[in-house]
Amino acid sequence: MKQNLIQEKSFSFALQIITVYKNLIKEKEFVLSKQLLRSGTSIGANVEEATAGSSVRDFRNKMSISLKEARETRYWLNLLTQGKLTALNLETELQELNAIINILYKIVKTSTEKSADSN
Repeated sequence: MKQNLIQEKSFSFALQIITVYKNLIKEKEFVLSKQLLRSGTSIGANVEEATAGSSVRDFRNKMSISLKEARETRYWLNLLTQGKLTALNLETELQELNAIINILYKIVKTSTEKSADSN
């Protein structure tokens, strides 16, 4: 089955986050690394659940959760970098995440508008 753009991007991003997590563990950053791993991999998991949604409302809700998880992940990445808690350069991950956030925002907005139009 062919994946759509957000499925591909969120899965690829989850793999990036797993790599970042492993590097943070090597740097002895245990608390924020787990938060980052949880939220960063949850984005794609919720996208997958959304694509198997039983209704438009279910789809929209799961995509909204993905968007919230993406914003949380951005918070953790910014905290790690701006708080100088890691020597890792996370600019690539932040750029990819911002692209994912933009896509998810458009998906949620469009599905909300379509839902409102059908009522």
